[in-house]
Amino acid sequence: MLGLLFTAFKKKRSLEETVLKIQQGDISLRNDTIESFKPFIAKTVSSVCRRYIYESDDEFSIGLIAFNEAIDKYSPDKGRSLLAFAETLVKRRVIDYLRSQSKRKEILLDISLNDDNDQSHIYIDNENSIHEYEKQKEAEKRKEEIHQYISHLQDFGLTFEDLIENSPKHADARKGAIMIAKLLMDDDELKEILFAKKRLPVKQLEGKVEVSRKTIERNRKYIIAVAIIINGDFLYLNDYIKGAING
Repeated sequence: MLGLLFTAFKKKRSLEETVLKIQQGDISLRNDTIESFKPFIAKTVSSVCRRYIYESDDEFSIGLIAFNEAIDKYSPDKGRSLLAFAETLVKRRVIDYLRSQSKRKEILLDISLNDDNDQSHIYIDNENSIHEYEKQKEAEKRKEEIHQYISHLQDFGLTFEDLIENSPKHADARKGAIMIAKLLMDDDELKEILFAKKRLPVKQLEGKVEVSRKTIERNRKYIIAVAIIINGDFLYLNDYIKGAING
C-alpha cells in the first residue's frame, strides 16, 4: 500500500516538475507532454460532445489548444492537480466552441430563410444539451467546492453554518469585516499567524484597522471564514463575498 502511495506521489511531483520546466521555455518537453496526454484530451472532449472524438475533429483541436493553455496557466499553489485544472479548462473551451457553432447555425438559418424544421430542432437540441451539461457540471463543482471549504473550516473548529449565523446583520458591518479579512490575507505576517496557529491575530489587527477590538472579536468567526475563501480557489464562494460587498 505504501509503495502505491509513493509511486502516485512521485508521478504527481514529476508532472508538476515537468510543467515548471515547460513554463520556463522547454518547447520540446511541451510537445512531448501534449503528445502523451492526447488520449486524456480526447476522452475529456468526448465526455462533452457525447460521442467518440477523433484527432481530425475540430473539437479535438479545441481541446488540444485548451490543454496547452492549461500548462501555461497552471499553478500548484492553488491546490489542484494539473489534470483537474486541465479537464475543467478543456471542457469550458469545448462548450464555448459548441455554443458558438450552434449560434452560427442559427444565423445561417435566418439568412437563408430556410424553413427546415429538422435543422431547427438540431440547433435547439444542441443548445439544450449544452445548457443542461453546464448546469449539471456547475452543480457538481459547487458541491465539491463546499465540501472542500467545510474541510478548511474544520481546521479552525468552525462549521459552514458559522459563516451564515455569524454574518453581520448590517451591510456596512459585513463590508467592514470582509475588508478586515482582505487586509489579513494581504499581510504575510498576519496570514502566517492565522493559518499556522489557527487563530485570528486580534491584537495585531487592532493596530491596523479603524474598528475596536470588541468589533473584531464579535466578528471573529466571520472574518476567519471569509479569509479562508479569499485564500483558497473558491470560485462560487467568492461570488458570495462579492454579493455581500455589493448587497
